[in-house]
Amino acid sequence: MDEGEQAAVAEAEQLRADAEEAKTDPAVQEEWIRQSNLIYGGLAAAGLVVVQPFLTASPLDLTATICVVAFAVAIPLLAALLVLNRQEAFRRQVTRSRLVSLAKSIAEASAFVGLTAAFWHISTLAGVVFLVTGIIPVGVHSAGYTKLEYDGTFRSRFRRGKPSA
Repeated sequence: MDEGEQAAVAEAEQLRADAEEAKTDPAVQEEWIRQSNLIYGGLAAAGLVVVQPFLTASPLDLTATICVVAFAVAIPLLAALLVLNRQEAFRRQVTRSRLVSLAKSIAEASAFVGLTAAFWHISTLAGVVFLVTGIIPVGVHSAGYTKLEYDGTFRSRFRRGKPSA
């Protein structure tokens, strides 16, 4: 490895360490909790609205059944995560439980499957479009988040006792 590569590796390692340190910052955790509340509340509300027409419909076709089952998984998990977020906000820290991380992944994925199936039930084209374009916002959010949080002033913003640049 030449000097340039070593410097890049050292810089990346330092940035990773700084990011890990920033995770313990109460302001960062508080913002994660606020964003999670928005996500979980929005998905749960969308699920309740989308599932309502299927409560009295019978028999359900495949896409409607997938939608209902996906939200049957997602809604209780999202409700539990919303309640947990209240506790996290009260304690001013986020949990590091693997079970909670698993529940978050299952709840969000189930809600996405449920919404995709609902659009697919209405129109195959709408389902495909939602599925494909549903992936784009993840990239948009990731790019924006990375640009906001990991720019050149990242380290100085989280060091204790030093003003941010």
